[in-house]
Amino acid sequence: MGFFSTIFGFCGFGLGISIGLVAGYFLFIYVQSTDVQNPEIRPLVDQDTETLQRMLPEIPLWVKNPDYDRLDWLNKFLEYMWPYLDKAICKTAKEIAKPIIAEEIPKYKIESVEFETLTLGSLPPTFQGMKVYVTDEKELIMEPSIKWAGNPNVLVAVKAFGLKATVQVVDLQVFAAPRITLKPLVPSFPCFAQINVSLMDKPYVDFGLKLIGADLMSIPGLYRFVQELIKDQVANMYLWPKTLEVPIMDPAKAFNRPVGILHVKVLRAMKLKKKDLLGASDPYVKLKLTENNLPSHKTSVKLKNLNPEWNEEFNIVVKDPQSQALELLVYDWEKVGKHEKMGMNVVPLKDLPKDEPKVLTVDLLKNMDLNDAQNEKQRGQLEVELTYKPFKEEDMQKGFEETLTVQKAPEGTPPGGGLLVIVVHEAQDLEGKHHCNPSARLIFRGEERRTKPLKKSRDPRWAEDFQFMCEEPPINDKLHVEVVSTSSRMGLLHPKESLGYVQISLSDVVSNKRINQKYHLIDSKNGQIQIELQWRTAE
Repeated sequence: MGFFSTIFGFCGFGLGISIGLVAGYFLFIYVQSTDVQNPEIRPLVDQDTETLQRMLPEIPLWVKNPDYDRLDWLNKFLEYMWPYLDKAICKTAKEIAKPIIAEEIPKYKIESVEFETLTLGSLPPTFQGMKVYVTDEKELIMEPSIKWAGNPNVLVAVKAFGLKATVQVVDLQVFAAPRITLKPLVPSFPCFAQINVSLMDKPYVDFGLKLIGADLMSIPGLYRFVQELIKDQVANMYLWPKTLEVPIMDPAKAFNRPVGILHVKVLRAMKLKKKDLLGASDPYVKLKLTENNLPSHKTSVKLKNLNPEWNEEFNIVVKDPQSQALELLVYDWEKVGKHEKMGMNVVPLKDLPKDEPKVLTVDLLKNMDLNDAQNEKQRGQLEVELTYKPFKEEDMQKGFEETLTVQKAPEGTPPGGGLLVIVVHEAQDLEGKHHCNPSARLIFRGEERRTKPLKKSRDPRWAEDFQFMCEEPPINDKLHVEVVSTSSRMGLLHPKESLGYVQISLSDVVSNKRINQKYHLIDSKNGQIQIELQWRTAE
């Protein structure tokens, strides 16, 4: 004890230090300072910039800049969805990185590079605000401010020369101000064909890098070198005006433009079933592509024939050969009442060779439900020759340029609207029960127009155009066209007679600017009418 007492006494741990501690405690509790002043409270608007930055270092952009909008709803959405987004993003990142790594590692004599652990952590990025630009082009421009102080865990194992090393990325921080452009805007979901991403400033990136458990960023000079290297590399690739282009949709599909022509030759039908009371049928064939708003094509009617031969040819515009299919429907024509369906079948376009004719003999079914027992009954067969001819790249570009040559709408056209031009060219193979003095009647949005009547003509040629001014594009509207015959004599029992009609959806006209096509008339044996549609805008 004498030894320890001597040591503590030498270091000052004696009676004096004990008394000093007790006195200091009582002075701290019972003695108040007399020079303490009450704090001065001032409104934030009276504070200078430096004081505000010191008091509120993380002021959101929507507070400092009125051009930025708040995104609290998006941040709340990310907070709830982040556990699921984390897994989805990591899975996608692995799938993208795997072929790239497999292609690059042989250059450096590395055996393998694998992700042992890949997670973005529990902290989602935060959007400090977003600025949205409105332009005259068909595009949407957004500039969000993104800050992410995350806790990811990325562990990569590298094997080379029989040795294995693990590299770990932790404590990642990223501050970036990208410009995201969605263009062009199209009338097909998701309503844009491409995403362009560019950085408006060099990003701030900070992270920890561990090799075999040691923090590499603690090496003097390495931290700043890596920081500047990442900034320069990312800036060289994506700093505005350079962009990262991410295609979302095929341009032809996005703009809903044709990519080819399907040539259909309806050859014949065999062993059709009797539908009429007198023991025969009056068959005809309707053809239509799925996912297409255009009217059906129709063959002529073969009266009282169970093995008819048509050898009639049709050309149908194709927009997506991977998903579209040709519908073939055989009907029994009736003078009065509804035409009765005799059978049908479907031919997927993806099964057809390109630029080569293919003859198919298909069985006629009641419907396309494979589990329906009624499809086992024999309804006859239909023989067709199909040839799919895709457009060449230069032809598609030429066709696109031709659509751009449509005349502009006149001055005074409503903003966002346009001028719908309808040209009624001619009709063919019209038949009237009592007379045939045809004229074409057009009805669009309740407004009616007529061509001049032509006397005693089964193949009239009008070549008349009509114009409708629209305040908005007629995407959801239809044009009703009816061919009407009016008697030239007074006192007849049948002064007017309908020779057939057709309903034309106008959504494709808005997308393609111009369509010139023949349409088969409904309630007519063989009647057709050729109509040209144009959508003119002020742009």
